[in-house]
Amino acid sequence: MKDFPLSELNPAQQEAVVYCEGPLLVLAGAGSGKTRVITYKYAYLTKEVGFHPASIFAVTFTNKAANEMKERIFKMCNGNWKNTWIGTFHSLCVRILRAHIDSLGYKRDFIIYDEDDQAGFVKRILKDMNMHEALCKCVVTKISNLKSNLITPEHYIANTEGYEFEERLGRIYMRYQNELKKYNALDFDDLILCVIALFNANEDLLKRYSEQFRYILVDEFQDTNKSQYMLLHQLCKYHKNICAVGDDDQSIYKFRGANVYNILEFEKDFPQTKVVKLEQNYRSTKHIILASTAMISKNSDRKPKSLWTDRDWGDKVFYCQLNNEEDEAKYIAKNIRELYLKGKYEYKDFAILYRLVLQARAIEEALRIEEIPYQVVSGVSFYHRKEIKDVLAYMRFILNKEDNVSLMRIINTPPRGLGASAITKIENEAQKQKISNYEAIKRMIKDDTVSAGFKEKLLSFTTLIDELSVKDYKDSASMIKDILNATGYLEEIEEDRIQNVLEFLSSAEKMPVRDFLDKIALFSNVDTWESNKNYVSLLTLHAAKGLEFPVVFIVGCEEGILPYFKALDNPSELQEERRLFYVGMTRAKNLLFITSARQRKLYSKVQKQEPSSFIKDIPPEYCTCMRKDYSTFAPVKKEPERAKIKPPFVIGCKVKHPTWGIGIVRECYGEGDDLKVVVNFPGIGVKKLAPKIVNLERV
Repeated sequence: MKDFPLSELNPAQQEAVVYCEGPLLVLAGAGSGKTRVITYKYAYLTKEVGFHPASIFAVTFTNKAANEMKERIFKMCNGNWKNTWIGTFHSLCVRILRAHIDSLGYKRDFIIYDEDDQAGFVKRILKDMNMHEALCKCVVTKISNLKSNLITPEHYIANTEGYEFEERLGRIYMRYQNELKKYNALDFDDLILCVIALFNANEDLLKRYSEQFRYILVDEFQDTNKSQYMLLHQLCKYHKNICAVGDDDQSIYKFRGANVYNILEFEKDFPQTKVVKLEQNYRSTKHIILASTAMISKNSDRKPKSLWTDRDWGDKVFYCQLNNEEDEAKYIAKNIRELYLKGKYEYKDFAILYRLVLQARAIEEALRIEEIPYQVVSGVSFYHRKEIKDVLAYMRFILNKEDNVSLMRIINTPPRGLGASAITKIENEAQKQKISNYEAIKRMIKDDTVSAGFKEKLLSFTTLIDELSVKDYKDSASMIKDILNATGYLEEIEEDRIQNVLEFLSSAEKMPVRDFLDKIALFSNVDTWESNKNYVSLLTLHAAKGLEFPVVFIVGCEEGILPYFKALDNPSELQEERRLFYVGMTRAKNLLFITSARQRKLYSKVQKQEPSSFIKDIPPEYCTCMRKDYSTFAPVKKEPERAKIKPPFVIGCKVKHPTWGIGIVRECYGEGDDLKVVVNFPGIGVKKLAPKIVNLERV
């Protein structure tokens, strides 16, 4: 232990790292270095305790967090072991299922349906049952919640007799599950449920994995749902070596099934638990820490913590009430512009957080007017773009001819004269014969009652699929190339979509087809967020968890928005809304702005708004309050694009000054002899210059 760098950790972190016998609950406050603790604990277990890397089950919730964990662990341990079990709940469960799912009646080459596939599948079921497709989102969410709470279709139906909608929902759930199995497909929730079912049905298998995983390490434990918690219980059945790291004050995913009581009652479920609190915050200034701690302390269902920091006081939290959402957006854009021009912050240092996606519209408009670059996080994921989903559907169907969802996507993509009426005929034939859609197509080709023209189109499609299916692909890229060449897909789409497909192709190099499809299926929007681009980030408060920014704006802090109106009469929901606000506040490192509006247009109606009750829980000694009226200010009228003259300098370009050296242009205005530029020179500061007088060279 002499060589192990424990001195790099604070006393509480050291305590969490070296305790390795029995259950351990690490209550890691915001910004307290929990990822560092997890990394060091993994290294300590392997280097000092003698655990083999394959005997540690280290699990978290997002691919981004899992990859960060892997990179840090591999760097610290000087290794890149192939057999490590570090990943998300879903990715680690896939590994177990690939080896054993056949005992549950599935084939080991099962496919994974993502949220888009799931929605399309449910819409088709609703249509068949003469129910409105608008119910799709509600049904998908309900099915997911039932699964995360370990409620089977049979159990749900048995307990909803006499309730018409619930009974119909139960039938949808039953059909959905049955057809998934028929297609040899699983959705995200099934990945965990099937592992639980495997262990329940085979005690020897459970014992094997429990003995293999001598230590369970769980990140973001506060976000676990019932099924995930059950899985963890199973894995440490023959030992109690589990380390749960999390923060009950950051439990904000109840709508996804997360249960904050998993962490609040951990000590009841695991007697003799050692509790370690990480309370030193390394992220935020004193004002931000004290303001957020005072606010969250109003929650009753929480583990008490007293966060502190060695950082300086910094500025107080800024709270500003504006007239409306347009003025709020102008205020935000104005502050970002001013802070940027001072040279201390880049655009990527700013984040604007909101409770509802609809709040982004006014903010985007204000940023565009100020010509401030921005990115909206959690938009359409790259892998959810139509052109990517089309190619993925071909890949999946080539591997699994039972996959009706993928078949219906590709049968007329690119167009081959097999539209909606053709699909209906195929589906009706498949249902009548109780066979897959592809088998129905094969039979219709041989059916003398089917028209020759229709047969010809069907035969052309099946010939294409059969030719692609007989090839032995060395990797995903070779399969994608064959699909593109055989279908002529690139000839049917626009240039920007072609570039996306080519980028997709390059990402598939040297990856086995099944591994590549699993990786894509388990991707989320947050995993594709590019933090290195110099853009202001716009994202929801839920999406911001796990991130940090030097400057944070939390907008729309009003009763009915934050807290959300549905939570106002529900104490439990209200506490979760408070935790959501706390997550937003603790994303800020240096500056925190909170805004609200006196009136706001919501759902096509302008209504008066009251400041959030959460703001009142921030002590005035930590918060500067102000009111602004921007209603008299109109944005400078922009010239039409065609009338603009391209300037010699642009924002972000590098220039060379004869005395101050190289700097970066922060602002340009005027033209011709009146051109002025604002330049930040490292070590010198921000200077306003006239190129007419000062010799500036663009580099």
